[in-house]
Amino acid sequence: MSLRCGLIGLKSCGKTVIFNAITAAGVSGYNAAKMNEAIVNVPDQRIEKLVAMYHPAKTIAATLDIIDIPGIEVNRQKDGKGSQLLGLIKNVETLLHVVRCFEDASVPFEYDTINPVRDVETVDLELMLADTATLENKITRLAKKVHAGDKEAVRESEDCTKVLKAIQDGIPARKQNLSAHEIASIKECNLVSMKPVLYIANVKSMEDAAGSHVVALNKVAQAEGAEMIIVAGKDEADIAQLPREEQKEFLQELGLQESSMERLIHKAYRMLGLITFFTTGPDEVRAWTCRQGDKAPVAAGKIHTDMEKGFIRMEVIRYEDLMELGSEAAVAKAGKKRIEGREYVVQDGDIVEVRFNKG
Repeated sequence: MSLRCGLIGLKSCGKTVIFNAITAAGVSGYNAAKMNEAIVNVPDQRIEKLVAMYHPAKTIAATLDIIDIPGIEVNRQKDGKGSQLLGLIKNVETLLHVVRCFEDASVPFEYDTINPVRDVETVDLELMLADTATLENKITRLAKKVHAGDKEAVRESEDCTKVLKAIQDGIPARKQNLSAHEIASIKECNLVSMKPVLYIANVKSMEDAAGSHVVALNKVAQAEGAEMIIVAGKDEADIAQLPREEQKEFLQELGLQESSMERLIHKAYRMLGLITFFTTGPDEVRAWTCRQGDKAPVAAGKIHTDMEKGFIRMEVIRYEDLMELGSEAAVAKAGKKRIEGREYVVQDGDIVEVRFNKG
């Protein structure tokens, strides 16, 4: 399953340009009749080296599903588009919030001035308005059980009411430091202001990277413990259209060592606590994604649900050991191929083979 990320931001913030920079899709603009969406491979040099070693019939990289969600209009009319926007945001796991961080009177914008802090607050307000309705609906649904004295319903209603009050005070759910039971109470609501946010500073050129607008956005990100990347939207969208072997040279001219996709992946994986493990063989080399701290049965379930249900053991080779020793046989001979049980915590770069009951 791809990690689904939604690009959000104010209308004319440069969101679709960033979409092109990340995905190399080359779309001309947002089309409300047909949403921009692209599935891109997660860049990882390790899978390339594994392919060179195993020469598999098939190679499958980890993927990222990027969705270009319509820009939020300031003072928009209630025309039904708000519910469509909410639906799109609810269907993604992570929000990539594009914020305009450059001055250019020739490029129209929702406001007459550029102010990243204000823009973030405007988008957060939209998310919180949607969550207000969602929480109020759940509290109403629980009312009958609460009056009947259902302890679970009472606890859920109290938790939802607490989260709702904070949202009405202007605090998005993701900033409320919720406890485990409070998170459980609101889980079914799929609150949009609860989704993790990675900020993207859209600059006209990398010369703006140290400018006041980027500094202001970085302070916003740091205050909530979020990640931020800087993208020279137009320049990097153009570079993304070039052959891969030519991109490096042009990125270096901008003072960049990695593409916007690579920078995004590193920050998103770190923010979400994601790691990559591999399965290998002559038929297929494949990258899989799980969360840091996942135990062997949970990681095995990413490959197939039957593997989690019938898990017996996991055979593990460290990627570094395989590269150093040159083959699985050499790793085993050196005593570095391990047999792990249900309590093993899968590590980034593990190469695994799962043994499980198929019945």
